[in-house]
Amino acid sequence: MNAWNEHVSAALLGTERRPAPPLPEAPEQVGDPAGRLLDQAAVLAVRRRAGAPPVTGVETVAPAPAEDLPVVPEAAGRRLARILSGEQVKVLPEWLDAAAARGRRVPARLLPELLERGRGDRMLRPSIVRAAGRRGVWLALQNTDWAYLISTGDDPGGGDDVWGTGTRGQRIAHLTRLRETDPAAARDALAEVWARESAPDRAVFLATFGHGLSGEDEEFLETALGDRGKDVRQVAADLLARLPESAYGRRMAERARACLTPKERTVRRRKQTWILVEPPRAHDEELARDGVPFHPSGSFAPGSRAGGPIGTRAAWLREILSRTPLRTWTEVFGLPPVEVVCLPVTDLTGGDAHSSARDVHVGWARAALRQRDVEWARALLGGGVMVDEPEALADLLGVLPEDERDTAAADLIRWTEGQPELLRVLERVPGPWAGPLAEAVVTTVTAAARRPGTPAEHTLTQLCRLADQRLSPTAAPRLEALARAGDTGGGAVRALLDLTETLRFRDEMLKELDL
Repeated sequence: MNAWNEHVSAALLGTERRPAPPLPEAPEQVGDPAGRLLDQAAVLAVRRRAGAPPVTGVETVAPAPAEDLPVVPEAAGRRLARILSGEQVKVLPEWLDAAAARGRRVPARLLPELLERGRGDRMLRPSIVRAAGRRGVWLALQNTDWAYLISTGDDPGGGDDVWGTGTRGQRIAHLTRLRETDPAAARDALAEVWARESAPDRAVFLATFGHGLSGEDEEFLETALGDRGKDVRQVAADLLARLPESAYGRRMAERARACLTPKERTVRRRKQTWILVEPPRAHDEELARDGVPFHPSGSFAPGSRAGGPIGTRAAWLREILSRTPLRTWTEVFGLPPVEVVCLPVTDLTGGDAHSSARDVHVGWARAALRQRDVEWARALLGGGVMVDEPEALADLLGVLPEDERDTAAADLIRWTEGQPELLRVLERVPGPWAGPLAEAVVTTVTAAARRPGTPAEHTLTQLCRLADQRLSPTAAPRLEALARAGDTGGGAVRALLDLTETLRFRDEMLKELDL
């Protein structure tokens, strides 16, 4: 019995009462048992508040492993602390990505606060993984609230056994890594457990085939087209659409040729090729099996195409074209992509030729994006045929070679300046905005700042919010001069000064990481 319980027994009345054992810390009080008991109780209370004896039998925590990357410079660490405290917190992902790109890691003292922030912000987690270093993983192993760092990272943990025993996230990470190094082994591993997995898991596992996708996957994907899970079938169809040489591609090309046919016409004594468009008349099980649903996304009642949802037949046409190998059209028309996209279009059903042309071009744009076809992306962006579909064009920018993107994006921004689509286009243009792209953005911001009225101020505010994390910091002096020029409204001045402050903060931040 411990000392506290012994003293409790001494204070009782009846048969359980026992004499209190002496405590050396308590003062001597000869002849006063009650006083002695109270003094000793006070000493015991102090003991209990001061701490507890060490617990034996608890497993010792392994020390953190040695880091293999250098920490960021001291100035960069101080700035990260400012960001985590709430100053310009929106640039936190850029700081982390920039540190990782330079082969640096987060200071150990800031890891707990950073990991806690990632606990509530899923979008931030990949950036944390790249910059947390080995100490970050070690901390995540000690706190289940930070376990996302392990499941999000490239290393799924557990070696090859993780495929049979790991969590869902670990198994996805393992299969993704295997697809990148040995696609055939990954395919065999999935085939072995396919029948035992749930439909949602089959879908996410199959989606990893996007890594290392090749014609060798065709047979497996064709079988998956008949899966009982709707999401599984859709993933398989989307992957097959990225294999132009597949049987799937040939089926789609056959359907597409029935919808678009060439026609020679003489206009002003010159022969010219036209594209005759006839959308599919019906939908069948084979079309559904190949990933074209009866109600494609964005479709609505026939006849409601312009300016809103498109007709069901037009939606079927767009889906078929987006899944058709693009070489089909250079063969059908005998022309290179840059000339094919400029061919005039007419609708055999008596519908609006402009809407039919839009359906054709949107279908081709989606195909170029899916097949990562640079020549077709370049033709559609530069052909001037999709100026009324700028959002579809913006998605194609990522297909172009890196040295062409800024110029193409700048052209697209100039086309949409002053139009409602401008902000939606800019949302699709990833940073950094530099060179001719930065020039086009600054010109657009300047025009919006000098345009009177509340709508213009609202547009400017939205533009500045998009630009503050993407625009090159070198634009800060020009924007500050614009804000102080005196020919803009009060709301515009505030938006411009806030943008300038963020750009200068980012400029200093990036320079500190390079010290």
